[in-house]
Amino acid sequence: MDQVREVVELVERVVGREVVGVYLHGSAVLGGLKPASDVDVLAVSRRQLGEEERRRLLDGLLRISGMGDGVRPVELAVVVQSEVRPWRYPPTCDFLYGEWLRAAYEAGQVPRPEAMPDLALLLAVTLAGDHPLAGPPPARVLDPVPRAELIRASVEGLPCLVEELDGDTRNVLLALARVRATLATGRILPKDAAADWALPRLPPEHRPVLAHAKRLYLTSRYPEESWGEELRARVRPHVDHVLGEIDRLR
Repeated sequence: MDQVREVVELVERVVGREVVGVYLHGSAVLGGLKPASDVDVLAVSRRQLGEEERRRLLDGLLRISGMGDGVRPVELAVVVQSEVRPWRYPPTCDFLYGEWLRAAYEAGQVPRPEAMPDLALLLAVTLAGDHPLAGPPPARVLDPVPRAELIRASVEGLPCLVEELDGDTRNVLLALARVRATLATGRILPKDAAADWALPRLPPEHRPVLAHAKRLYLTSRYPEESWGEELRARVRPHVDHVLGEIDRLR
């Protein structure tokens, strides 16, 4: 929670009176943080960030975020309220910081505004979690995301998601389970709950891979993650099966 407070203080210091609200989302409001969970924060601003504000936010987040002992990766998304209210698709993210992009940031890249279909899911989780860190409740700041566009956002992100399979196996498998569950139920479930939903719906030969990904999510940080040869050989057939089920549902 010290990191959360630091992020809120950084946003308020850099963006000042233009901040409408700051909200916790992600694992913290969907079942609780797990050993490798990010700290996910959404900030809503009245206007686009200026160049100096982007650099100051980035510099501060590079200091706050990390993957060492006692420090979690931070993901901060900043949206301009008028870009998401009234709702339209795809939504635009004005600034996105994620630890997976640290190397690019340290090489000089600065987050810029871009269309981000996944933001539909992020906003839906923010509204459902209803956890303001600063400002009014999110329902007074954001419009609801239509169910059809939750599904659309889930599906449009699949190609990029699958590209990360080799480097981020556990999260890709759990995210695919969540996409399938979202298409079937209309709800965004925590990753472990999505696995629980999906496991009995899988053929027996595809269950061990997802069960292992769930165990890793609940118990292990990334340096502790391991996949035996037999399980690793089952990953791609599992993914192909789940993609087929997702295609059938949509």
